[in-house]
Order: sequence, then C-alpha cells, then structure tokens
Amino acid sequence: MPDFLQTRRDPDGLVPWMTISKPDLTKARLRLLQLHFEAGVGHIGGNLSCLDALMVLHHEFVGPDDRFILSKGHSAGALYTTLWSLGRLDDETLKTFTRDDTLLGVHPPVSGIADIRFATGSLGHGLSLAAGTAKALQLTGRPGRVFCLTSDGEWQEGSTYEALVFAAHHRLANLTILIDHNGLQGFGSTAEVASMAPLASRFAGFDLDIEVVDGHDPDAIREALQDSGRLRIVVLETRKGHGVSFMQDRMEWHYLPIDAAQYQQAVAEIASR
Repeated sequence: MPDFLQTRRDPDGLVPWMTISKPDLTKARLRLLQLHFEAGVGHIGGNLSCLDALMVLHHEFVGPDDRFILSKGHSAGALYTTLWSLGRLDDETLKTFTRDDTLLGVHPPVSGIADIRFATGSLGHGLSLAAGTAKALQLTGRPGRVFCLTSDGEWQEGSTYEALVFAAHHRLANLTILIDHNGLQGFGSTAEVASMAPLASRFAGFDLDIEVVDGHDPDAIREALQDSGRLRIVVLETRKGHGVSFMQDRMEWHYLPIDAAQYQQAVAEIASR
C-alpha cells in the first residue's frame, strides 16, 4: 500500500482525502521515474511537468461525483502514478505499463480503468469531451465538477477554441480547465512553433475566471482549484522535466527514455530536493 493511503480517508474509506505535501510529491516523482525507466519509454518531461497538479487535484478535489479528462494523453504516466498513489492501481499493474495486452498504454485506454473515461492523446479533442460531459451534468441536474488537463500546444488548435466557445456560451460553471504551460512541444518551443504568448491573455474576452499559478507549488494549485461557481481556466506555469537538471526545459525529453545512469542521477536529484 502506498504511504499516501496511510494518512487520511473519508468516512466510507473510498477516497484517501489528504492535503498533498512536498514529500508526497517527491514520492510520486520517484515512482513516475521508476515507471518510465522500467518500461523503457519516453514522454518523461511532460509527465513531470503536470504530475504535481494531478496529485493535488485527485487527492484534494476529485470526489465520487467528479470527472477528470486527460486531454494531453501522452502524460498518461503521470495519471497512472497518481491513481497508484490513490490505491486504484497497484505495483503489479504498473509493471505492465506499455507491455503487450496491458491496460496501461502510453496514452490512456478506451476502457478497463474506471477513473479513465475516454481514450485521449490525439491533441485538441479532450476539451470537447470535457465540455460535453459538463453540459450533460448540467442538463440532467447531476452534481459534480469536470476537470480537464490540456497541454499548452493544444491551444494552437482550432478545435480547442471551439470547445471553449461552447463552454463559455453554455456557462459551464462545473468545468475547470487546466493548462500545463511548460513552453515546449514535440518540435520545439511553443513560441517557435506558433506563439500564443502571453497565453492567458487569449482568454480575456471570454466570460470565465482565469488564474495563472506556479504549477509546482501545491498551495498555489490548491487555491486556484477552488470552486468559484464559474467556468474557470487555470494556467499552470511549469517546467518540462521538473526536478531533473538534465531534463528541465529540454525539448528532447518530450521523447527520450532514460538509461540506467540517467535514472540513478534523476532519482538522486529528486530525492535530495
């Protein structure tokens, strides 16, 4: 059982409600590194940039009535690590990550894991799924918030803005959109590929709340995720490869796996923070 589960539980024992601390985040980063090293797969940089937000979100905000949609599907490793910290995936299951016949693909699966409602990873689709889910809850009068994590590169796509237009028009107060703003995408920096800077200013004409916070500060994330009763965008200022010196702000760690020597260095750096 992960140490996270030995702290606090809700009265029914269903959700390990707790306040995420920096030591908790260190444990999660170490488990994420182990997950990717043992599988020999990449996308580590973008997983490390969003892991802190996923941990705070799932441990402190996502309850039984809520939904989470990972639009940036290539960060599935961070989501699997978060679900492991909640006790919803075990170590034996994590060992199957990217193996034959696994549920744990590089992108989230279409079925088989109750906490994952949609297969995602074709960037630009996740926010539409989240907006539709939020509208369905609104129409049927059901409780719950919908959270959607997007990448900053997705905001170069028209489909993402179409979803935002829909969400704003229907006043989807039950929808919170998080943006992992690490400034890098598959072929370079977002500024070089198709600059949208400053990204938060692009949303100023919409009827919604906007917060820009340090995406590696649990207190700042926690404050930004409070329910304001309005459609909300939280821009998470993050660093690709956060916590590992040779990965931080390096585009190649969008792709590369780590070898044994790099893994040992990364573990030492994360553990000493």
